[in-house]
Amino acid sequence: MSTAYDPDNVFAKILRGALPAEKLYEDDATFAFMDIMPRGDGHCLVIPKAPSRNILDVEADSLAAVAATTQKLARAVVKAFDADGVTVQQFNEPAGGQVVFHLHVHIIPRFDGVNLKPHTGEMADPAVLATHAEKIRAAL
Repeated sequence: MSTAYDPDNVFAKILRGALPAEKLYEDDATFAFMDIMPRGDGHCLVIPKAPSRNILDVEADSLAAVAATTQKLARAVVKAFDADGVTVQQFNEPAGGQVVFHLHVHIIPRFDGVNLKPHTGEMADPAVLATHAEKIRAAL
């Protein structure tokens, strides 16, 4: 198992501005943005700014900052989408379902009787993501 942090992972590139992202929130320690392959309307991600592969190597203060931002975004997506609940997911290493090796937390508004969409690998319409992002930013 490789546990080295790769500074060229897609989320590190987003943090450096080398790749675009629909930003929702940013502070000194964290960055939140829309997931480009959402499993539901309002699906977003929170990442630490400090390099960390996942929960197994993250510094405690960075993890605490991610948790605080995750709570802030979870409240915002529930408000923005009038959701019945919220799913918060975090995966570690390939066996745990992790695909991008920079610590990240998924926040997905949930609705009674509505299943999550499958993870297809297809990107969402950028205009739809922008509309959803505006709703979440307004709720923050």
